Amino acid sequence: MAKNYKVIDENNWKRALHCQIFRNSIEPSYCVTFELDISNFLARVKEMKYSFTMSLIFIVSKCANEIEEFKCRFVDGKIVLYDRIDTAFTYIDKESELFKVVNVEMQDTIEEYVAIATEKAENQKEYFTGPLGNDVFQFSPFPWVSYTHISHTNSGKKDNSTPLFDWGKYFERDGKWILPFSVQVHHSFVDGIHIGKLADSLQNNLNKF
Repeated sequence: MAKNYKVIDENNWKRALHCQIFRNSIEPSYCVTFELDISNFLARVKEMKYSFTMSLIFIVSKCANEIEEFKCRFVDGKIVLYDRIDTAFTYIDKESELFKVVNVEMQDTIEEYVAIATEKAENQKEYFTGPLGNDVFQFSPFPWVSYTHISHTNSGKKDNSTPLFDWGKYFERDGKWILPFSVQVHHSFVDGIHIGKLADSLQNNLNKF
């Protein structure tokens, strides 16, 4: 799923200093959990008989692809900006209760994405098809618990800047359906303001779905 990207000129990049500071941190990634109101989204998904998981992966990827900072990566020591980021998600094999990692290219419409992702997830036999590329958003849904915080394993590779998205078990509160949602990012590229933009975009897209 190789994508086109441009190498960023660090000498003329407004974020160069911030990037370097966080790149040298012992732990350059951080994780934020917040709540999303999925009341309208949930009703529409059920009405359209779409997969909840695949639909949400599409919406999150669409929103993240519209924010430049979420598309920055380290490639061979250089800083690059991808044109588009695809998806990689975990999917439980019901028989073994082990997860497999499924790679699916981002599509222009949710109809296309849900159909392709669902078919590929159900038909893939291998648990792992190879190392993940740089050009994906990773998803690892955690739908069994309505958590308030989540942490992740650390590969020890400081230049691993692939965002990781999770969500927990949704629940009803005051007549609304609430979803705990998490995003882990590399601080060299993504600050709190960018996560704020993502959260706003996500909520807007869920409301009008």
